[in-house]
Amino acid sequence: MPPTDAQDTLDLHPPDDLLTLVGAEAAEADLLDHIGEWGPVATPTGAFHLRPVRIERDLPRIGRWMNDPAVAAFWELAGPDSLTEEHLRRQLAGDGRSVPCLGVLEGTPMSYWEIYRADLDPLARHYPVRPHDTGIHLLIGGAGDRGRGLGGVLLRAVADLVLDKRPACARVVAEPDLRNIPSVAAFLSAGFRFSTEVDLPAKRAALMFRDRNPPFLL
Repeated sequence: MPPTDAQDTLDLHPPDDLLTLVGAEAAEADLLDHIGEWGPVATPTGAFHLRPVRIERDLPRIGRWMNDPAVAAFWELAGPDSLTEEHLRRQLAGDGRSVPCLGVLEGTPMSYWEIYRADLDPLARHYPVRPHDTGIHLLIGGAGDRGRGLGGVLLRAVADLVLDKRPACARVVAEPDLRNIPSVAAFLSAGFRFSTEVDLPAKRAALMFRDRNPPFLL
């Protein structure tokens, strides 16, 4: 495994200590600062906003996307809608550390997102976590929306949105599957920097960061 960027070794906090704080924090405030109220943002491809998922409205669409072979290879939720429903309900019934959303571009739902507290996620056991690290998962739904640079444009917009709406968050975290070259390229084009490779339970991932204040590079 390549060495982790020295910048990412600062402020190392034991993940278990952070995880014990989630109950108290959840009682005080929304763990992701009310994503449903973030509103639309302008992008080069039109107005875009994140809309928290509602099972009864959104399951058929998300289930259809999950059964696209290009998506199923990495999300592993192909099959009956009940598989996707279980995946969504685990998040919706939780404490709010992960929020599933539809990405709506110019009024059309065209992507699925998960915005999550990386510092309160099992991912925190695999890298030097910092409080309020916020992670992003992205799925572009329709084949016609892939391969034309939309992923990078929208990832940049959402990372900017996270940093704007979550002032306590100093960086946005991503861990795309190393085999998913288009996904890794999209994060890079959105201003994320590659840090290292990490072995996660279901994949070998590229650990990437989008910093609020980018590290000074010589």
